Amino acid sequence: MEPHGTHWVDNLDPVAIHLHGDFGIRYYGIAYLLAFVISYLMLRLFYKAGRSPLDPGKLESALTALVLGVMIGGRLGYEILYDWPGLIHNPLVVFKIWEGGMASHGGFIGVAVALWWISRKYKIPFLTLGDLLCPIVPLGLFLGRLANFINGELWGHVSHVAWAVIFPKSAPPGTPMALIAPRHPSQLYEAFLEGIVLLIYSQWRFWRTGAIQTPGRLSGEFLVLYALVRILGEQFREPDASLILGLSRGIFYSLFMIFIGVAIVIWSRHRTAR
Repeated sequence: MEPHGTHWVDNLDPVAIHLHGDFGIRYYGIAYLLAFVISYLMLRLFYKAGRSPLDPGKLESALTALVLGVMIGGRLGYEILYDWPGLIHNPLVVFKIWEGGMASHGGFIGVAVALWWISRKYKIPFLTLGDLLCPIVPLGLFLGRLANFINGELWGHVSHVAWAVIFPKSAPPGTPMALIAPRHPSQLYEAFLEGIVLLIYSQWRFWRTGAIQTPGRLSGEFLVLYALVRILGEQFREPDASLILGLSRGIFYSLFMIFIGVAIVIWSRHRTAR
């Protein structure tokens, strides 16, 4: 970034290593790769600590399913939830992954499908698997939001706070820098809320409390807390699609996550009581 007046300009190059022109290894891809590597290492640690039924023989195929769930769910989720008219007009747009476009809500659905497959294949309770992922997912969310910031996308509302950032992509091409309004770096807010806050909470619940003794308890709590911090972050973020019932799509879809999370917590508690 470079200073412009009293605010920074987000001119970061989204390509970490240029191979040919604008084609190369992007920070967004590196973020996903790091997230999957860390997930693999964390799941191995959980197994060695006696807290996971996924032994090394099951882990690789399980992680492959999760990777596919995140990538396919996130991509399809973006097109269906945020760009439905574009998808109807040109269904092949879903394959244009180089243009970006991943939805965390779609990623959650993709992961749920992957967990269902793993559960069926290895005869492991679905919610037990969900509880294993809760302490890991925030790391991926954190890295993904940092990549959003580097890409200069998903910016926040116009603001003149001291830490506001000028995002050149927020204005039409060719707009003089002096005419581009500074905005909240909402990607960094979300990296903190969805990444750091959720990571601390889920790790604490996983290691220091008896939450995992009640299958589904941690999963339900995680969904509720994610939805709440997502709604909080959306207060600073410029909507990237048309509103639904006067709400940004991030808030609208998060409301369903709250209902699902609460239902899972209640169901898990009653099931354990019985």
